[in-house]
Amino acid sequence: MQITLLPQLGSKIISLQNRLTGREWLTQAEGVLGNKGYGSPFADSDGSGWDEMFPTINACRYPEYPWMDAELPDHGEVWSLPWRAEMTEDKLECSVQGVKLPYLLRKTYAFPAEDCLRIDYAVTNLGSFPFSFLWAAHPLFCIEEGMEIHVPEGLTQIAVSYSEHGRLGKTGEVRPWPQPSADQPQIRLDRTEGREEATAEKFYFTGALPEGRASLYDPRKREGLTIAFPKEKVPYLSIWANYGGYQGQYHLALEPATGFLDDLAYAMERKSVAAVLPGETYTWHLEVSWMGQEQA
Repeated sequence: MQITLLPQLGSKIISLQNRLTGREWLTQAEGVLGNKGYGSPFADSDGSGWDEMFPTINACRYPEYPWMDAELPDHGEVWSLPWRAEMTEDKLECSVQGVKLPYLLRKTYAFPAEDCLRIDYAVTNLGSFPFSFLWAAHPLFCIEEGMEIHVPEGLTQIAVSYSEHGRLGKTGEVRPWPQPSADQPQIRLDRTEGREEATAEKFYFTGALPEGRASLYDPRKREGLTIAFPKEKVPYLSIWANYGGYQGQYHLALEPATGFLDDLAYAMERKSVAAVLPGETYTWHLEVSWMGQEQA
């Protein structure tokens, strides 16, 4: 496994490559790589790679004292900020400080095995009051039609966050997984669709996760990847499936998250969000590993 990362560009991973097969797993920028700076819409960025979404996903206003009505930008703050980076012999640590909220967010990259990337996260509250946050990974994976999406057994229901043209319904509506509509049995959310479908949807699994794990597998080429995470610290899993419906882009993201649905204020109101006390640190991690035919 090999990654390429740009600390100055939101600590974005721009390449995640299987060195044995040569496969590139992250969507590459079609135009200029970059964004328009802090507070700009994510839609105006390059639409590629792996960004971090923190402390919200949708733009919103923080709903509690002492940051009441502080405006948090689209996809959060950190994807559009330059990060500091420090390389040791076998690890890379990247860090960034908040703008509207007093935090230090750190990521440490390491390879515990040749075919496994581990990212350790830590957010420290630098202020005098507790604050809540919503973090989610945002890896835009390269896909082909017919790839399989594997999630833990026992997950049978999703809540809609976004649905282009309303195919899945409105935000907050609940649907069965993996076939959301009895009237349209051909729609299967556990298989990637073709770009010509022109759909784009984001949904979260409801209820407690049996296991912190999700995979994307290509049955034709018999290779895939798995993202594993601690469900106690990262209790939610969402999927962003863009099959040509949003800006004509074609990709899929497996998105472990610390909050439920994409708006921090919404998650706080429902107490479905992570929080960190003054002076304390909240930690979690992700591991990305390859999967072969025997694991499919």
